[in-house]
Amino acid sequence: MDPISDLDFFIRLVKLGSLAALARELGVTPPAVSTRLSLLEKRLGVRLLNRTTRRLGVTYEGELYLSSGTHLLASLQELESLVSNSNAIPKGLLRINATYAFGRTHIAPAVSEFVRRFPGVEVQLDLTDRLISLADNTIDVGIRFGKLADSRMVARKILDNRRFLCASPAYIKEAGVPVIPNDLLHHKCIVLRSNDPAYGTWQFSRGRKLETVKVHGALTTNEGETALMWARQGHGIIIASEWNVSAHLRSGALQVLMADWDLPVADVFVVFGERKNLPAKISAFIDFLTEWFHDKPDIKY
Repeated sequence: MDPISDLDFFIRLVKLGSLAALARELGVTPPAVSTRLSLLEKRLGVRLLNRTTRRLGVTYEGELYLSSGTHLLASLQELESLVSNSNAIPKGLLRINATYAFGRTHIAPAVSEFVRRFPGVEVQLDLTDRLISLADNTIDVGIRFGKLADSRMVARKILDNRRFLCASPAYIKEAGVPVIPNDLLHHKCIVLRSNDPAYGTWQFSRGRKLETVKVHGALTTNEGETALMWARQGHGIIIASEWNVSAHLRSGALQVLMADWDLPVADVFVVFGERKNLPAKISAFIDFLTEWFHDKPDIKY
């Protein structure tokens, strides 16, 4: 007998709870299922189940076979899926969701190169600053930042992304340099409202010390590029992601403030619905994005 087939047979039998139920599922008679179980026990040299007219009781040896065998069978199925998909040619429609700024700046150029490499794939790129459900909107892949709200999604980090408190040299010359978080209460702060019901509440940490400050300023917006422009023009202090502000920090247009305090990170993830049996177009895009961002050190400060 095939050990893998026997293992699958036994797992299904325990799950269904009766010889008759498995017989119906397999399209055979209950005596045929009973005979196969007896042959399996004979081959292993142990009793796996205690059988009565009402129920099946799993023995100690049966529990061991079931527990280890379930993990073994799952690993084998995942391995077979991985091998069978490795030769699959990515093709078909791939739906991607990302935020406007990051999607326009980094995902759109990545997609351009991806479809050159895989001409059988068509891409629909939806850019939104409203967090949407991938499943409800039939999206294959999403780009997300920071802690993921949906635990059902599988995620792979594609980019480390620190956040910086920064301002222009002109603003610093006029208003001075904040040293601790509470100093920000006396500064003009440019607040980004998108996807944040508690906007204007900035959190800082240094070691085990945590500080939260409710900042204020004359300018707020729901669009990151607008906030960044205002900061460069000297209107106030901003919190910005490394991917978006690194070039301005390197050029000196903006300067980092309170570098000894940390802000919550907003690492970038590609998220998708499930790990097993991914279509080739999705697994190829995930691998491509990982490679794409690994080869772009200019994003870092």
